[in-house]
Amino acid sequence: MNEKISVIVPIYKVEQVLKRCVDSILSQTYENLEIILVDDGSPDQCPVICDAYARQDARIKVVHKKNGGLTSAWKEGVRHAEGEWLGFVDSDDWIELDMYERLYEPLKTQKAGLVFDYEDPNYPPRKEGNRLMKEYYSAKEWQELFPVLINDGSFIGRTIQPSRVTKLFRRELVEQNLDLWDDRVTVGEDLQMVFAAAIDAKGVCVVPDYYPYHYWYNTASMTGQYDARYLEKIKLLRERMEAISDAKKGYDFRPQIRNDFLSLAIMAVKNEIWRNHQDSFFTVLQKTKEMCRDKAVQEAV
Repeated sequence: MNEKISVIVPIYKVEQVLKRCVDSILSQTYENLEIILVDDGSPDQCPVICDAYARQDARIKVVHKKNGGLTSAWKEGVRHAEGEWLGFVDSDDWIELDMYERLYEPLKTQKAGLVFDYEDPNYPPRKEGNRLMKEYYSAKEWQELFPVLINDGSFIGRTIQPSRVTKLFRRELVEQNLDLWDDRVTVGEDLQMVFAAAIDAKGVCVVPDYYPYHYWYNTASMTGQYDARYLEKIKLLRERMEAISDAKKGYDFRPQIRNDFLSLAIMAVKNEIWRNHQDSFFTVLQKTKEMCRDKAVQEAV
């Protein structure tokens, strides 16, 4: 029998779309699945819905916890997982029926700790191309990508696509890094997770031209959304990424992390100029100047 895959679903305030998500996982053609629904203190009907699913299907395990945010929720799910492999699906999204069968297929012949698939580059508003040109990287070949893993010198020049949900992780890769993933990170939380796992991976498989993961976009809420703390959030991300790089005591990723931070800082300026509709023009201008003069931004430049 194929190895067990534990699919972890962090859940918070998605009662209207939760059924679509869970049903898409229950319908997977890969049979040896464990599904862990993590109720992150959701105040709506999500806890009730989760418990009802657990009564209907023995593959489902429900974890109820105090609200702590996305990272804390999926980390709690990992602690309850029994599978040799871990996958993640966010509770407002859904997946193709053969996603985990297709992701596991190369593992029958290749030794790897991480399997990538990709987001559809033709499906706006997300556009993230495949920068991995091979379907399999040995440990040595993977390490040869380290000089461009986080940034290749271009704007958002990431070789690894950072989304947690489009991958399959060998369980040990996740468990050994749990303490490095900071619950406070809310911008780039997937990047800190995938980065640490990618450094430790002894072989990586890539499933090309396959886009099984579907995001639910609430475009009404996304349009004009303004985050006044975006710069502070990406500064925390940089701090945690550097801490991960230092903890691994191998390749020095700090220059790449700095370049990635600079790309995000440009996006922070764009966020201020294009999305801050609550302040006057002169206030926005002043805030933009302050961001450009920020010590961390100046150092990255």
